[in-house]
Amino acid sequence: MAVDPGEKRIGIALSDPSSTIANPLTVLKHVSRAVDAASIAQLAIEHEAERILVGQALDDEDQPTPQSRRAYRLAAAIRAQTRIPVVLWDESGSTQAAQFAGIALGVSRRKRGGHLDDIAATYILQTYLDARNGPVEGQTNTRSLADE
Repeated sequence: MAVDPGEKRIGIALSDPSSTIANPLTVLKHVSRAVDAASIAQLAIEHEAERILVGQALDDEDQPTPQSRRAYRLAAAIRAQTRIPVVLWDESGSTQAAQFAGIALGVSRRKRGGHLDDIAATYILQTYLDARNGPVEGQTNTRSLADE
């Protein structure tokens, strides 16, 4: 399961049973860190997630950004709610990828204005799955699980 934490909304995505393809699940409205963490942990339990990825923004040198603190604190709060492993994962490019996906899917500009959080979470999860399983034929991906 992947989480794209935002100031107002939190995107959630799940993989298929074979852990090959990521799919959007839902968007949660941000309430508070504790409530958000409990909701995320409950979704992970309900969907039998093996791992919870929390998207963390990294800079060009793969270092955490000031915005990463939100992700780090949310990950810590989720860890306090469940025994499911929680991992921070680079979310770089997830918002842009979600916007491009919205354009490709014909989503109106108005709807693309900020309600693609579950698609961003899907991108985060797919980069993780590709790094773990190897990219699908014809796809390139340079991410690594070395830091997990």
